[in-house]
Amino acid sequence: MTPHDPPSPVQPRPGPPRVWLPRRVWITAAAAEQPHTAEIVRRCEAAGVTEIETLSGNRLTGLSGGSEREVYARAKSTLAVVVAPPSALKPQPIPPSADWRIDLARGCPAHCQYCYLAGSLTGPPVTRLYANLDDVLAGIGTHAGRGTVTSASADRAHEGTTFELSCYTDPLGLEHLSGALALAISRVGAGAYGAEASLRFTTKYDGVGALLDLDHARRTRVRFSVNAAPVARRFEGGTAAVSARLAALASMARAGYPVGLTLAPVMPVVDWREAYGQLLDDVATALDGVAGLDLTAEIITHRFTPGSKEVLLGWYPQTRLEMDEERRTPKRSKFGGVKFVYDKTTMAEMRSWFTAELDRRLPNARLLYWT
Repeated sequence: MTPHDPPSPVQPRPGPPRVWLPRRVWITAAAAEQPHTAEIVRRCEAAGVTEIETLSGNRLTGLSGGSEREVYARAKSTLAVVVAPPSALKPQPIPPSADWRIDLARGCPAHCQYCYLAGSLTGPPVTRLYANLDDVLAGIGTHAGRGTVTSASADRAHEGTTFELSCYTDPLGLEHLSGALALAISRVGAGAYGAEASLRFTTKYDGVGALLDLDHARRTRVRFSVNAAPVARRFEGGTAAVSARLAALASMARAGYPVGLTLAPVMPVVDWREAYGQLLDDVATALDGVAGLDLTAEIITHRFTPGSKEVLLGWYPQTRLEMDEERRTPKRSKFGGVKFVYDKTTMAEMRSWFTAELDRRLPNARLLYWT
């Protein structure tokens, strides 16, 4: 559906990890009173951020004005350190990934033209990092032992009660500024919230160095979101190269972490079988020889809503991402919302291919779900 260059093998990429450096950091008055904020400030200063301001109140102003694209650019270069509201402190069900959702932040520093958050978050897309970290993580303790996805699944019961950390953010993309991910992994690894709890997060970044030596007790599964070369090159701005993600995947697996692939969003681009076949082969090469490998896969096809399409076209007016309702099938939720997915024939063809090729090229991978 989208022309592209012929797929080429992805080789592990040497060099420093891809990190995001905001132009400015705003700290709300309430966040300034939180103990963890001092650590965030220390990390931001160490990373080279020079514009760090403590606000007199708790509202974020000054982001609007100009075109939608200008607002987008201003917001995406801003990190706001805020206090998570009460609504964000109560874990929410998040099937089919995990039992519950825990939010360390809200917003993402990447520039993916298919952004999953478009249309689901209101206002300018500023990244908000939560300073009241103890309050946020407390939900793990109150909800461990409960849930309906892994807690009640015969196939996934060994994972315990799972808590997804990447529903509304990419926590690894912010870790060099927050330290929240390492703290959560260490606490869960030490059993601070009970033996039932385990964490999950997915990422498009590769800065895993600070996580490799943590005592994680195999209670955190890190999944790397990867895509075929023509999709990743064209639509995943501001992220680590897929080769770097695969190198990080291998490093985490060798450090004893359970790992995973989030193949998303899968698109039937021109020669998609060859492109995705190359991706699966690259994964197999990266993980070759890893002892005790625990690998899962989650496959998510591309979809959009009328609201997300409108937002994305405002952010990326020149995008070549296919979002043509006439070429899609509407799928309605029980709440009356609609999203546009690929037609039944395309979905069946892709599902059949991915299921077979995943089993053939990565026989140790467990497919958790296809959607």
